[in-house]
Amino acid sequence: MTLIEKLENNQRLTLEDGVALYDLDLFTLGKYANQRRRTLHGNKVFFNVNRHINPTNICKDICKFCAFSANRKNPNPYTMSHEEILSILDNSVKNNHITEVHVVSAHNPDAGFEWYMEIFSKIKERFPSLHVKALTAAEINFLATEYNLSFDEVIDKMIEYGVDSMPGGGAEIFDEKVRENVCKGKVSSAEWLQIHELWHKRGHESNATMLFGHVEKREHRIDHMLRLRDLQDRTNGFNAFIPLVYQRDNNYLHVDDFLSSTEILKTFAISRLMLDNIKHIKAYWATSTINLALVAQEYGADDLDGTIEAEAIQSAAGANSAKGLGLQSILELIETSGFTAVERDSLYNELKIY
Repeated sequence: MTLIEKLENNQRLTLEDGVALYDLDLFTLGKYANQRRRTLHGNKVFFNVNRHINPTNICKDICKFCAFSANRKNPNPYTMSHEEILSILDNSVKNNHITEVHVVSAHNPDAGFEWYMEIFSKIKERFPSLHVKALTAAEINFLATEYNLSFDEVIDKMIEYGVDSMPGGGAEIFDEKVRENVCKGKVSSAEWLQIHELWHKRGHESNATMLFGHVEKREHRIDHMLRLRDLQDRTNGFNAFIPLVYQRDNNYLHVDDFLSSTEILKTFAISRLMLDNIKHIKAYWATSTINLALVAQEYGADDLDGTIEAEAIQSAAGANSAKGLGLQSILELIETSGFTAVERDSLYNELKIY
């Protein structure tokens, strides 16, 4: 069966198929990815009203691609107090009616295990209906290592203290040789997958990411997707896949050849075609720009993330995302792009169709 015949018949694709998809022209890829996307979601583009908080940038790990960590090119180390975080959320809940707080930190060896955990119970106590998405697999691995705990013990504490779902950060690229180059010493690919599997087995959902456009090759991206697909076959715990476009500023990777918009859109389309068991593909506008994220909705993506309100990790590396996007801006952008805007909660329950 040819590749086109496989696409026509919705056949599951192999590693070789995935690499070969890149050789198709963009519009052919877009046609098949858009068919899959519309079968699943029609004309809907999902977003949520959320707030990102990055409580510390002091990090034990040294990842070459990172511009957020104070250990590298960021000269302004900080660690927020719990009261500072709660004060931010007071304003966000009151003025912007957020439904989710997304909490991701660096790996700060001086903050203490309780600092990481207790903020979640404090958030839940003050804002019981707020969905807490927090602690990447990389953070869980750091906490387990730093405080001599098992992954199970950290995950059970997360649930006890009020974490509702996990973000997908720390995945980067699963290929071990690439990982050795870009994030040596960080959570391994096997550990990342193990942590998410443990989380899913407790009946909780998570996102999955892939950082692309740096030193990886196309086959590394497909291998990454297939490892996620294999885990999803077992657990069905991923609610979205998020291809993150590498940001070029203030880091040590020294990448000279940056991705074209065509390569980025192909990667979104291929994600939709390869990941037949993950329902949502998110074009996270903070890394792809809002304009390209909207175009990606024609190439397999069905989600933009959300209003974000404030963002420190991607913007430190050059993304234009530090101040988030207003709700009205998101609505207008989706609607003028010809789609139906759907506000969702963190688990993709539809809250309002505009």
